[in-house]
Amino acid sequence: MRSRPNCGRAETRRPDPFCEKNLDALTAFGLFAVTAMLVCYALEHRSAWFVLGFAGACGLGSIYGFLQGAWPFGLVEAVWALVALRRWQSGR
Repeated sequence: MRSRPNCGRAETRRPDPFCEKNLDALTAFGLFAVTAMLVCYALEHRSAWFVLGFAGACGLGSIYGFLQGAWPFGLVEAVWALVALRRWQSGR
């Protein structure tokens, strides 16, 4: 990704969402968790192991939600993780 001309300038009022510095470790973790959820959900019909992967990815998404301070998102993702874990247990 190329650096944009006004990345890091003090005179900009709002941070540029395309600046490289805006992708911190927590955001990268959240991106990984949500991407893993999407991939595992799309592949659930192939194997029960993808259901387990979806449950794990939902758990990661829950951790991300709580770490960033969005506790409703973290709570909902925790519920999805439990639902997917039950689906995996009943489907084995």
